[in-house]
Amino acid sequence: MGQAVHGHGDAGHRGRVGVSLALASAACYGVVDFAGGLLSRRMHFAVVTFLGQIGSLLPALAFALVLPAEAVRSADVLWGVLSGAGSAAAMHFLNRGLSRGAMSVVVPVSAVTGVALSVVCGVAFLGDRPGPLAWWGICVTVPALWLVSGGRAGRGRPSPAGRVATDGLIASLGVAVQYIGLAQADAASGVWPVVAGRVAAVLLLLPSARRHSAQFRRPLGMSVRAVAIGAGAALGLILYLWATRQQMLAVAVVLASMYPAVPTLLGLTVLHERVTRAQATGLLGAAGAVVLLSLG
Repeated sequence: MGQAVHGHGDAGHRGRVGVSLALASAACYGVVDFAGGLLSRRMHFAVVTFLGQIGSLLPALAFALVLPAEAVRSADVLWGVLSGAGSAAAMHFLNRGLSRGAMSVVVPVSAVTGVALSVVCGVAFLGDRPGPLAWWGICVTVPALWLVSGGRAGRGRPSPAGRVATDGLIASLGVAVQYIGLAQADAASGVWPVVAGRVAAVLLLLPSARRHSAQFRRPLGMSVRAVAIGAGAALGLILYLWATRQQMLAVAVVLASMYPAVPTLLGLTVLHERVTRAQATGLLGAAGAVVLLSLG
């Protein structure tokens, strides 16, 4: 429904636009992942997640009001709500894993499993038919993401592997629901499905945030940062939505899921961390996957 049907004349152009939008979405999510991971170690993850969804709602609503929508059906709103429920679960459990200092486990588990689930659903149920080069790109992406994220092993506080892996797996289910649900909204609905999703996420996360209401009395700057992080996530989600309207889900979701490479690069340039051999291999693999997906 939300995916573009490519004609022979402009398929190449639309495909390139879809690739660019999906990569821009990955860049936004990568910055959000990096900033949110750091903030979740100073402020309770439930409050960070809730404030982030508040921050996501505001720019999503602004985009929806400025950009015209031809028709918003109830089905589009419901797909948006389902996507928002996935976002709430993904960010809640991702931030919980990050707050435990387990970025090297929770990020690759959530990213790789989320990609796999989304691609399988796109091919099995939504009629996606990636070309041979795109399939090679998808196959390269999974180990590349694992290497990029897993290269950070050993930093942060130790935590029980079972609980952290569970956080990552639940987050991955949320990621898949978020991406698949949003891609089903009709293009005529504009950005309103994203708005519906943000409202649903805020309502779902409110009870957890209220249990930690004392955290809201922390320095105002920390709350502002959480809201700003959420605004970045909203931009990433909107870019992904636009990408699915130019490119098939199986390709758009893989490109958008390249976001773990961004925290690694930021760790190198901002925090002056050393890149391990595994990370360097993963970054090269991710770059190769982008080329294959762009050509496929």
